[in-house]
Amino acid sequence: MVYDVIVIGAGPAGLAAGIYGKRAGYNILVLDTSSISGGQILNTYEVDNYPGIPGVSGTELAEAMKKHCEKLGVEFARGRVTSIVDNGQTKELVTKKETFQTKTVIIATGATNRKLGCPGEDEFSGMGVSYCATCDGAFFKDKVVAVVGGGDVALEDAAYLARTCKKVYLIHRRDEFRGAVVLQNQIKSLDNVELVLDSTVKSIIGNDSVEKLLIKNKKNNEERELEVDGVFIAVGTVPNTKTISGLPSLDERGYIVADETCKTNIPGVFAAGDVRTKQLRQVITATADGANAITSITNYLNLK
Repeated sequence: MVYDVIVIGAGPAGLAAGIYGKRAGYNILVLDTSSISGGQILNTYEVDNYPGIPGVSGTELAEAMKKHCEKLGVEFARGRVTSIVDNGQTKELVTKKETFQTKTVIIATGATNRKLGCPGEDEFSGMGVSYCATCDGAFFKDKVVAVVGGGDVALEDAAYLARTCKKVYLIHRRDEFRGAVVLQNQIKSLDNVELVLDSTVKSIIGNDSVEKLLIKNKKNNEERELEVDGVFIAVGTVPNTKTISGLPSLDERGYIVADETCKTNIPGVFAAGDVRTKQLRQVITATADGANAITSITNYLNLK
């Protein structure tokens, strides 16, 4: 059979696309590599900034979105897409076991936070280790935290956290930041932000949650411990685009080039969520992309 829409990925963008697509009357299939839908939010202990349901866990939010899809009759299948073949009016999505036919495709494979790779990072993920200051910063009010990174995101995270946290350590492996000068000046003007330069995090230590960091100075090789309640890792994200051939145009970092319409350079192929070029990568912007992608698909199919 030929589907109207196939969505690659079942994170918030993909699930929102499923909801909007089914409500638009489309025969829609959501393909994912995991049997548990939700994407990155499954790793989030608590989502406190999704409108209307503060304090919901990532798992609960994902389950609610999946149930909404199922209630509407969205079809789900498990498979890893390795290739997208553009046949003009239709597209072929090739997986290891089978090939799917569809009129349109929404790529919603997301992005993965780049990790430090140090001991304790995975162990305390969601228990003091965070990759999103705007998501989790509110949980550390009046506490001591660290931010690791030297780009715009790290500087913005440090400034954001400094508003409510007692103290913020900003740890960077070089002696100069890569972020915008205006952000650097802002950080340097904040009394409760301490710069820890030429340093890397060797390990994240704690019992039930993060309690301290072991850091090493790259110039003199000295090691010391910083007592913190949490650590925000801001060393970039990696788009999940490397395992699929036949993708639309990518930017220099590997993200699919698409604006808020979610249109790519290939007619009939759309990109939604964290995998596309965008300013803010949050659950709310991902779900918005899912809706926008379906609207663009409607316009595309009506012109055919």
